[in-house]
Amino acid sequence: MAGLVRHRFFWPVLTLVVLLVSNLFFTPDFFAVDVRQGHLYGSLIDIVRFGAPLILVSLGMTLVIATGGIDLSVGSVVAICGALACLRISELGDQNSVLGVLMAVGLALGLALLLGAWNGLLVAQFGIQPIIATLILMVAGRGLAQLITDGQIITVNSSPYKLIGGGYWLTVPFSILVALLVFGLALLLTRRTALGLLIESVGGNAEASRLAGIHARRIIFTGYVFAAFCAGVAGLMISSNVSSADGNNAGLWIELDAILAVVIGGTSLAGGRFSLGGTVLGALIIQTLTTTIYSIGIPPETTLLFKALVVTIVCLLQSPAFRAKVFGRRRKPPLPPAPERERQPKVEVPA
Repeated sequence: MAGLVRHRFFWPVLTLVVLLVSNLFFTPDFFAVDVRQGHLYGSLIDIVRFGAPLILVSLGMTLVIATGGIDLSVGSVVAICGALACLRISELGDQNSVLGVLMAVGLALGLALLLGAWNGLLVAQFGIQPIIATLILMVAGRGLAQLITDGQIITVNSSPYKLIGGGYWLTVPFSILVALLVFGLALLLTRRTALGLLIESVGGNAEASRLAGIHARRIIFTGYVFAAFCAGVAGLMISSNVSSADGNNAGLWIELDAILAVVIGGTSLAGGRFSLGGTVLGALIIQTLTTTIYSIGIPPETTLLFKALVVTIVCLLQSPAFRAKVFGRRRKPPLPPAPERERQPKVEVPA
């Protein structure tokens, strides 16, 4: 049992189970999953479906943090990609044109890659601190999204585009399949090849890795590009689900949720150690927590406070030092020194 408690996924899994079970008190059929018109419906499906964008952003954030950095600009990239894709689709003569939608999606993802390359260039090549480099794009990117949308909400009516975030394929929401595909590819590349070991090596000590012959700058650069790509796909999902693009509110604060998901999943913010499975678990906890808040009826104004409280509790339970102080046994006071034996009088032995 002690070994199970010390497992890094024990407390996140327990938290997720508690959150899911607590919903039964407010929604008796919470675990019910139905098939309606060939589509899967249910609260559990909705949690994964609406959590898919956060899962994607968190996966990219995980690899960036694993290299010792951080990316605060993913929320702005979400807004930019959604805005650009919707703008291009709205300008099409036929918004249901598959080729036109594919070109709009490709253009948005291409811009996301360029934005990720910009971050990677500032951090890896010019040595700017990650929090500063990505803060620049975080501020400028939100303005760029508003420029693309001209400060308005762009609405589209495109069935092919609707498929990305609000459609179904093989009875399963398409966004879940996309998240699973990206997660599987990332897991395959980082755990079945040497890439994961190189990322952890660079995150542990970039200079030592460089001296050992590892292209540390290239690894860091790739991490930021991957994070921006994931954010771009998440932006397409969010705008597709509501068939509109809001440059001001799309992806707002999603970078903070992604960092929380990474921390809950057990990835070290100091770099050098990461867990993609733990990150997905953390993202599901945050999404389940959001669903639970609405189910319980907590006022929306206190949602962020409630979320911060739960995340703090999870992080404290994961801390070995906290558990040792709160749940650990008190150390027994050291035993008093043994009384000195009475010295026996020396017996002189005649030679």
